[in-house]
Amino acid sequence: QVQLGESGGGLVQAGGSLRLSCTASGGTFSTYDVGWFRQAPGKEREFVAAIRRNGYTFYKDSVKGRFTISRDSAKTTVYLQMDSLRTEDTAVYYCAADQHLIQSSLRTWSQYDYWGQGTQVTVSS
Repeated sequence: QVQLGESGGGLVQAGGSLRLSCTASGGTFSTYDVGWFRQAPGKEREFVAAIRRNGYTFYKDSVKGRFTISRDSAKTTVYLQMDSLRTEDTAVYYCAADQHLIQSSLRTWSQYDYWGQGTQVTVSS
């Protein structure tokens, strides 16, 4: 098993940047696929980005060119660099992980076995 913890959320003005971190404890995190999801009040949880164990990345269309998902060299932390933030990016952001997802399942929250508690991102106008 792996336990996840998110950090890096906060309040930022539109056009600004934040870097979220997803840090794992337990397990061998390098073998896990990791996804970022977000949920705004009154809306369903939605896929944001994912990184496969082999390093390939995937993004929600609306964040392409603005967000970047990556792993650190030790493969214990996954980052979500968020640039050019918009007010519609405001949400609670969750990190999720699973060690045996097929590519087609990476965008689906219910397919992940592990998740963090979330970190609030608020983008003001």
